[in-house]
Amino acid sequence: MLDQTIIYLVSGPIGVGKSTTSKELAQNVSNCILIHGDYILQMFDYGSDTSWEHRLRLTWENILAITKNFTHHGFNIVIDFVVEDELEWFCQQINDLPVTLKYIVLRADKEKLIERIHSRGDHESIDRSLFLLKKLESLPSNKSFLYDTTLKHTGEIVDTILNDNRFSVKI
Repeated sequence: MLDQTIIYLVSGPIGVGKSTTSKELAQNVSNCILIHGDYILQMFDYGSDTSWEHRLRLTWENILAITKNFTHHGFNIVIDFVVEDELEWFCQQINDLPVTLKYIVLRADKEKLIERIHSRGDHESIDRSLFLLKKLESLPSNKSFLYDTTLKHTGEIVDTILNDNRFSVKI
C-alpha cells in the first residue's frame, strides 16, 4: 500500500522566507513537486486587465487543479503562496482526496521582515508585507499554525515542518 500523499501549504508575508523554505522542503520530501503560486499569478502580467480579485481566484483554482492532478499521480506537493482567506475553501476542495494537509504560516518580527526585504532590494513590498503579517497573525484559523522564523535558519524550519504534527490540518 502506498503512503498517503502529503500536501504542504506554506504561507506567510512577503520576505518571510516562503520560497526558500518551500524549495528546501520540497528537496527533503520524497517524490515531491513544488507549486509556486506567484508563478501562476504572474501569468496575468502580460496584457491581462483582469481585476485583482479575479486573478487571485483563478490562481487558487489553478493551484487546486495542479494539486489534484499531481495527487492523482502519487506525488507529494509543496505549495508556496500567501493564504489569506482561502484555507477553508482549499480544505473543502481536497476533502475527497487521500491526503494529509500540513499548513504552515511563517512569520518573523517586523524588523527582520524589513531587513530581509531591504536586502533583496524590494522596498516597495514592505507595506504589503507588514499588512500581511498583521492580518495572518490575527486570523483565528492561523493561530496554531504560526511558526516564528525570526532567528531560525532554513534547515531548522524545514526540520520542524517535517517533524511537528501541530501543522496537520483536519480536512
